[in-house]
Amino acid sequence: MTFSVLVANPKGGSGKSTLATNLAGHYARSGFSTMLGDVDRQQSSLSWLQRRDAALPRIAGWEMKADEPARPPKGTEVAVLDSAAGLRGKKLAALVSRVDRILVPIQPSPFDMWASEAFFAQLFAEKAVRKEKTFVAVVGMRVDPRTRASRELEAFLARHDVPVLSWLRDTQLYVAAAANGLTLFDLPESRSRRDRAAWRPILDWLDEGFPAAYRAPPVAGDSAQIFGA
Repeated sequence: MTFSVLVANPKGGSGKSTLATNLAGHYARSGFSTMLGDVDRQQSSLSWLQRRDAALPRIAGWEMKADEPARPPKGTEVAVLDSAAGLRGKKLAALVSRVDRILVPIQPSPFDMWASEAFFAQLFAEKAVRKEKTFVAVVGMRVDPRTRASRELEAFLARHDVPVLSWLRDTQLYVAAAANGLTLFDLPESRSRRDRAAWRPILDWLDEGFPAAYRAPPVAGDSAQIFGA
């Protein structure tokens, strides 16, 4: 039994790899057998994985092909899939049909919003989403709530029937961590506490779809049953 998350947006530079690598890092640090699948020709996530120190919680790499059925190797508990820019049509349908959750990262720019219009339409037309076998949510990336652009993005997302889980701020913390094969969850909590808090709603939403067999008993005084980062 594998819990699978697809990170997808048709536009390049939307923050897919940042979201995917940090998710994989979180699951690995939480003790799950984690695999990071890369459907992008540029293989950005797997390039990041090559920089990851062997002493850190292990994340296995998985080079996927979007148009070919595939299952993660036996024993994989969590698979995080980083998709390619321009993902649509049959390739998108093939991925949607075999994942549990889909996260759509969007930045506060007109280009990201325009690209997302048709993408949302296709996602919600897919049988797996219509039948509520696969669920979709949005994460705002590199957002400064004080800007007009962020307010326009919020208004844009409000027009679509899709939950917005969180807004991740524009910080060099992700860039510095990625350069060394690290994630937010590999950094000392004293450096990452503010940004970890922004991840809480994302992880809680994913928790809702997590296989019951993987759920740990709640810790006294802690509402998180699975994710403890």
